[in-house]
Amino acid sequence: MMVKHRINVSRTGRGLGLSKAYALIRRAACAALEAEGIRRPCEINVLLTDNEGIREFNRRYRNVDSPTDVLSFPFNEFLPGKFDPEGAERDLDTGYILLGDIVLSLEKARCQGEEFGHGPDREIAYLTAHSVLHLLGYDHTDEGEQKRLMRSREEYICEKIGLDR
Repeated sequence: MMVKHRINVSRTGRGLGLSKAYALIRRAACAALEAEGIRRPCEINVLLTDNEGIREFNRRYRNVDSPTDVLSFPFNEFLPGKFDPEGAERDLDTGYILLGDIVLSLEKARCQGEEFGHGPDREIAYLTAHSVLHLLGYDHTDEGEQKRLMRSREEYICEKIGLDR
């Protein structure tokens, strides 16, 4: 049975480009949730912006005055691979589990897609999977096992939607 997740995608303004980004982000987020075995309906909010927009989020919430590709704001504290629906934040009206917010710079994704030679679609899918994994408790603060695990999950998710390397 396919679980129906709510992936809300909005943007900071017109002219960001990549009109198919909405559908791609929804597809990648749902694939990440499925790959992690999430069988309860979840909600994620994604805000698309440019480098200046994400720079402002970075400055405000991380005290870093530079743009990045994606930011994750989890609503819960899960351990990687240990989703706990009973202890999670929930929308009282819909019952959806609230996983958190994602801010993604389409400008940065386009540049990185070109730089890495795989194009913007794969980069957007990869960054979405990366951020959803953060919402589910994964991290990569060091070069150890956690980072390797997270990278392998990201690659697996991209392969599932046909955007492997």
